[in-house]
Amino acid sequence: MKKRIAIPMEGNRLSAHFGHCQAFAFVDVENDAITKITVMDPPEHQPGTYPRFVAAQGATDVIGGGMGPQAINLFNQAKVNVFIGAPVETPEVLVNDFIAGKLQLS
Repeated sequence: MKKRIAIPMEGNRLSAHFGHCQAFAFVDVENDAITKITVMDPPEHQPGTYPRFVAAQGATDVIGGGMGPQAINLFNQAKVNVFIGAPVETPEVLVNDFIAGKLQLS
């Protein structure tokens, strides 16, 4: 199964709050293995722009720390699965834990 998992980043780790991220890591997964990681700068932050940007990049899932209800609703409308409450970790650790069913969400 192919997935494209978006992770809001601050430095090289998950940003604790979605709307304050500096970049997004898009992690491509195929057959339960990471095949590629692409880091992209987001557009200027305005309400609703980040979920639309992430969905437009082909994301199937987003792993985040904190996220507001408007962003969650926009992801749901775009058929992007939302997983929030993730720890501040690197994209590789988060996605490998997610694939293995071990990602701890608070």
